Amino acid sequence: MTFAASSNTELLTRQQQIQQCLIEGNYNQAASFCEQAIEAEPEVKSHYWNLGLMLLLQGKEDEASTTWLLGMVEGDPNQVDQWTAELMQVLQAEAERREKLEDYSIAWLMRGHIREIQPSDINNLLHLIQLSIQQEKFSGEELKEWGVIELLQTEPPIALDPDLLLQVLRSVLKAAFLHPSSLELVEAALSYVQESQRWMDILVPAAMEIAYSWRRPGIAARLGEFYRRIDGDNVELLRHLAAFYQNAGEYQQGIETAKLCYSLLEELPDKVFANNLILRGTITPGGYWEEACALSQHQESLLVSLVEAQPKSLSQLQVSRLFNSANFFAPYIKDEPHKIRTLRNQVLQLGHANVEIYAQERIERYRQRHLQRQLEPLTKPLKIGYLSSCLREHSVGWLARWVFQYHDRDRFQINTYFVNYQRNYDPLHEWYISKSDKIHYSINSWEIADQIHHDGIDILVDLDSLTVDISCEVMMLKSAPVQVTWLGWDASGVPTVDYFIADPYVLPESAQNYYTEKIWRLPETYLAIDGFEVGVPTIRRDQLNIPSDAVVYYCGQRGFKRHPDTARLQMQILKEVPNSYLLIKGIGDEDSLKSFFTQLAEEEGVDGDRLRFLPIVPLEAVHRANLGIADVVLDTYPYNGATTTMETLWMGIPMVTRVGEQFAARNSYTMMINAGIKEGIAWTNEEYIEWGILLGKDQALRQQISWKLRASRQTAPLWNAEKFTYEMEQAYEQMWRNYLQGSSS
Repeated sequence: MTFAASSNTELLTRQQQIQQCLIEGNYNQAASFCEQAIEAEPEVKSHYWNLGLMLLLQGKEDEASTTWLLGMVEGDPNQVDQWTAELMQVLQAEAERREKLEDYSIAWLMRGHIREIQPSDINNLLHLIQLSIQQEKFSGEELKEWGVIELLQTEPPIALDPDLLLQVLRSVLKAAFLHPSSLELVEAALSYVQESQRWMDILVPAAMEIAYSWRRPGIAARLGEFYRRIDGDNVELLRHLAAFYQNAGEYQQGIETAKLCYSLLEELPDKVFANNLILRGTITPGGYWEEACALSQHQESLLVSLVEAQPKSLSQLQVSRLFNSANFFAPYIKDEPHKIRTLRNQVLQLGHANVEIYAQERIERYRQRHLQRQLEPLTKPLKIGYLSSCLREHSVGWLARWVFQYHDRDRFQINTYFVNYQRNYDPLHEWYISKSDKIHYSINSWEIADQIHHDGIDILVDLDSLTVDISCEVMMLKSAPVQVTWLGWDASGVPTVDYFIADPYVLPESAQNYYTEKIWRLPETYLAIDGFEVGVPTIRRDQLNIPSDAVVYYCGQRGFKRHPDTARLQMQILKEVPNSYLLIKGIGDEDSLKSFFTQLAEEEGVDGDRLRFLPIVPLEAVHRANLGIADVVLDTYPYNGATTTMETLWMGIPMVTRVGEQFAARNSYTMMINAGIKEGIAWTNEEYIEWGILLGKDQALRQQISWKLRASRQTAPLWNAEKFTYEMEQAYEQMWRNYLQGSSS
């Protein structure tokens, strides 16, 4: 800090003493020296500023203010302005000194007093916000209460520090992104920094965290639109923005944004990703099937061209985006596993070839460690790593928890690698943390792989498959000696995955012909749970204007599972069963779904008044309780339900499923078999209709099936998670023995 000059040697010494006392924190002694300086030189105003500072540091705020006012008495307006500026310099200097020392509480105090004296000092206000965030005192309200947004909106602050503004923006978006004033701050700040890359470095990471970690894609989309004001045709931004809109349920904007992105791209790998974004936007709502099918065909053509070209210079970003663009949506449209998986395998092989180029050194380091591990003696416990973005209140989270519950901790160490930005509160997520010996969070595939390698994981189990590109790249890097895919989706086709866990039913015998992973069939089922939590129902038949003696069919799936051919079969069932209704529920675009089903009903001669559309309920337990309104559940095809099927069976409700060839078309089949029933399993469209009609008309049969399902809770493999976990553990141990023996059989 700076003190007024004095020709008197004694005063200079005293100033040095004051400075030393300040540094040492001896504020009482420093105040005494300041008082002596005032007695010796009452006309030197800096002595008053320094004395007030020492009183302030002692917590005597009122005395400090009185001292500063005393120093300004009898001054004319010009003098008062000059003295105020000098006082500001003293407080500013001390605030900066404290910030360098990371003494944020004192710095916050200094800047708070600066705000009281000069409320329009924008840089001080920005520093004050930053300090409030660092001390967890920031709520978002301060942006308006302190006039920060108004200052930025009305008259450009002359001395505004743009670097400081961006630094504060980054912090605000992390600390209070849900507060409306946070977005107003971003919008107000756009005029002060024009460099697009600096905005990209702040807004895109913040938007991605908000969209995927905090699951607020609508807010993320608003941030993206702010960036478009600076660089409207930035394809990187458009890619993210299209996904934000789609995830927020704003499908039309998502489709249009993805189409704009596609039109601006020239390289084939980028077009593959952008077309997949358009396809995602059209298939997810559930009502754009004609366009979705055409886009799926185009996607296949693009992928074939890419495989034929065999580019060996793809960037890490291009490879990452290639993963979930690899014919991901094809199984929702058709049941042709040999064709779909063959192309997917080729695309993933191409991706792996590029990964081996740009990550060669890392992969080789992992490989050398694996070879060394193969020579080491078998040790206990075996280290199992689970990799997932879904170990929370999510279908995978609900189903995988039983393995964590029953793992034998004497034989297995469980490490969990969360593909996420940070730890967010979610009761089920917290449960997984409590069941893990070690946890790690990251959205960087190389960082995750390095951690897995460092932890010495023996078997890495991927629960995401193609649904998460980061997880795919982790598996590509082969950071664990043995790698397995289970549960989250069908097998990815990643060449470095050794095994895909299945059972005798979920894949036909011929499936190994088109799987690159070795199919490891557990004895009975590839999945088992002990049950579900069930709440109190919130819907009744009379609330839906459905007669008490009516037959209620139910179909609850996401929009992209509602294939029009299967929905048409459901209309034909409804037509043949008098006094029957179809309840329709699932994530998608409400208007397009209603239009989709209403049109099909009209074409099949079914009164549209027999359709009911149910809203999504926030609690899973309530959703399951509400299933009790149904007499019969009608499954989807070519992509069956999975979690929804298990919930249906647990609730004791008869269901009809159409069995196909691909994994997604056989989920309900294996679950019904492992729940002890065969009634409702159809192998053709005709059988699907026949079972639907029979179950609708035969109340006694429905009651018999319901009784069998409820009784199966005590006996069926599907509801014996402890036994299932033991079978999984036996599989892990055999996989590890195979590895040590240099075999994959």
